[in-house]
Amino acid sequence: MLGGKIVLLSGPICSGKSTLAERLVDRYKATLCKTHELIQTLKPRVPNERVALQKAGDALDRSTNGRWIQEALARRIDGQPAESVVVVDAVRITSQVDGVREAFPTRVYHIHLTASSSELARRYASRNSQVTEVTSYDRARVNRTERNVEHLTAIADIVVKTDQCTADDVLIRAVAQLGLYPRTITRIVDVLVGGQYGSEGKGNIVAHIAREYQYLMRVGGPNAGHKVFGDPVQTFHHLPSGTTRSDAKLLIGPGAVLSVPRILDEIAQFKVPHDRLSIDPSAMIIKQQDVRREQKRLGAIGSTAQGVGEATARRINDRGQVDTKGRPRVVLAKDMRELRPFVREIAPILELAYLRNEKVLLEGTQGTSLSLYHGFYPHVTSRDTTVSGCLAEAGISPTRVRRVVMVCRTYPIRVGGTSGPMSQEITVEEISRRSGLPVEEVKNTEITSTTHRPRRIAEFDWMQLRRSAVLNGPTDIALTFVDYLDARNQKALRFEQLTLDTLRFIEEVERVSGVPVTLISTRFHWRNIIDRRSW
Repeated sequence: MLGGKIVLLSGPICSGKSTLAERLVDRYKATLCKTHELIQTLKPRVPNERVALQKAGDALDRSTNGRWIQEALARRIDGQPAESVVVVDAVRITSQVDGVREAFPTRVYHIHLTASSSELARRYASRNSQVTEVTSYDRARVNRTERNVEHLTAIADIVVKTDQCTADDVLIRAVAQLGLYPRTITRIVDVLVGGQYGSEGKGNIVAHIAREYQYLMRVGGPNAGHKVFGDPVQTFHHLPSGTTRSDAKLLIGPGAVLSVPRILDEIAQFKVPHDRLSIDPSAMIIKQQDVRREQKRLGAIGSTAQGVGEATARRINDRGQVDTKGRPRVVLAKDMRELRPFVREIAPILELAYLRNEKVLLEGTQGTSLSLYHGFYPHVTSRDTTVSGCLAEAGISPTRVRRVVMVCRTYPIRVGGTSGPMSQEITVEEISRRSGLPVEEVKNTEITSTTHRPRRIAEFDWMQLRRSAVLNGPTDIALTFVDYLDARNQKALRFEQLTLDTLRFIEEVERVSGVPVTLISTRFHWRNIIDRRSW
């Protein structure tokens, strides 16, 4: 559990107390309570100067036996949620610590920071403080209380020597002492992937379940477009498909490959504020030369030629290389001025989500049979599209995964042209004849989201289903396009309203995959999902 803690910081000047406090506020949303501000609240005439604040604090200690911090702190946190983390920067004498412990006996954690005298003096000479300082570290320590502050090492819960570790090390040790790192791993991440060649209808499935999550995360690149029903229809190439169906925070992982114009267009189109979207600084940027090279070289395999593969290859081949002007050949999200308001490290955000038990939905792109390693080479994409690959791109451990949803169509598709083998290819006219859907409706549906090319369609591939189930280990299957089995399914709002042949088809999908079909998409509409989940 994250909250309900009062963190008392102590240590000599420049030992790192303020840095630790700021990081606890920034990363763990703690509330900061500065004792020099409490002093000025109780004694408004005291100037913002080191010596004056020291004398005023000593006077308060004498008149209250150090209990003034306890009383001021109680007033400051009155009305705050009980689970709040409050950081006090800083306590200086034993009676101050004892007073706070007496007032909040089960909530107090005392962390003492220290360093060698030479290191403290060096830091003091270069510090930039909000308080007017005396000219030297020795003069700052003339105050008796400041000289004796190291006595608090005897009563602290943890003592950290900050000249022997970095500021991040200090934070991690403090957080561990506070018990904010759980001793067991909570499975709060659900992963959604395609089980075929992409275009399985992942976007609408994500939109349906998006409200259940505090974070929506996307990996992959702009060579995949996920459609969500709306007026007009929404297509997401970079942002998670639940962006407009949820208030969740949006994350783009370090393994993503980005088209800057496209992601900026999506941010503007869907009015995403900078504090809602976080793009990892290590995400790769596509250059126009990447697009041109793919258009020239990869037409033979039916590539969408969005530059994702070329950019990925450069990320490997051009490590440490510079161009003729001395600029790095590899450009990452952190290097793009236009993206700067959105760039944040994803790992700390995810860790905070784990600590708070906030659910994460990781949305994979493309399909398992397009995997660079597990697809039908060379007609594959430039990444591993399985659950394992998506987790690696996101920076999420497999032990965090709760559910894996594998999305499959009743009739798999591939991009039109020379995009690779499919089992038993058929025509849209045949789909129309079998289902009773108008042939023009099927043709209009089967246009690719990214390149707007007609798709190729095939019979359901049972071998592909089994292989994808083995590769991904799904806990659930989302079956889409059941109206292609029978147009009457478009009117089904409950499972038992599906046609008998459709129910038999679903039963066989469950037998072959060994996984229950818990989400069923009947049409592209507001009310298009039959939800059979128990989670």
